[in-house]
Amino acid sequence: MLVLFADSDSDITKQNAKELGLKLISMPYSIDGQEVYPYETWDEFDYKPFYAKLRNGTIPKTSGLSPEKYMSYFEPEFQAGNDILYIHFSAAMSGTFNSMHIAIEELQDKYPDRKVYLIDAKGITINSYFTVKKVVEKYREGLSAEELVAYGTELAEHVATYFFTDTLDFFKHSGRISNFSAIMGGLIGIKPIIYMSQEGVMTSVSKAKGRSGAVKKLVDYAVELGDHVKDWPVIIGHSDNIELATQVGNLMKEKFGQDLEIEYVMVNPTAGSHCGPDGIGLCFHAIHR
Repeated sequence: MLVLFADSDSDITKQNAKELGLKLISMPYSIDGQEVYPYETWDEFDYKPFYAKLRNGTIPKTSGLSPEKYMSYFEPEFQAGNDILYIHFSAAMSGTFNSMHIAIEELQDKYPDRKVYLIDAKGITINSYFTVKKVVEKYREGLSAEELVAYGTELAEHVATYFFTDTLDFFKHSGRISNFSAIMGGLIGIKPIIYMSQEGVMTSVSKAKGRSGAVKKLVDYAVELGDHVKDWPVIIGHSDNIELATQVGNLMKEKFGQDLEIEYVMVNPTAGSHCGPDGIGLCFHAIHR
């Protein structure tokens, strides 16, 4: 039997995982001196107080998992005679995957007949959420593990995500954005537009004036790069600003038709620790990222 895994950095909630038939790996963060494992420390993300703390100046920290923690997720499946397919957020964004590979090597020495298949979504939050959902769809259609890896790997190259946030303070502390220093000058009223690159890292790609300009800029990228947008998921993520996310959605419907189906997703707290509150992202199927 093949057992599918995803992680909480992909905006997959405990309820999502149950509906999709996934096992969920929790990616931790620390806030107010407490280490938190989403959907293990608690069952549901209470996002209002979390993002309120961030608005009041709290900057959480994130950390990777130990090899032992990965083993605690994977070994029960090996013991049960199952293979594993893990669709994970971008390997280029975290050292946690070094620990994962250590755990996999140790487990495969112990269980030589078992296999682990990996799909790197080359993104985080709604970007990897998109890939996870489509891979699950193909799994339910009966594709083999090898076919799923080939499908997911190819798909990831066409999942475009563009986003902006109200402040770069959280990104400054995390150091997660490529060419960060190049976008720091003269930012009064200016919103840098960031995207998930082909390498799977967050990179500043352009700038917009104010929130309304940034909203328009996100949709402009969808119009320019979109590939059969209406035939694929359109996902809008936000870190506690549904009003602004809805503005993006409304403009997308003006461009692509009022029957465009859009899913609105709350950015998970671990990723939210890096982007801060009031971040808005748009994810769509594209000719390229």
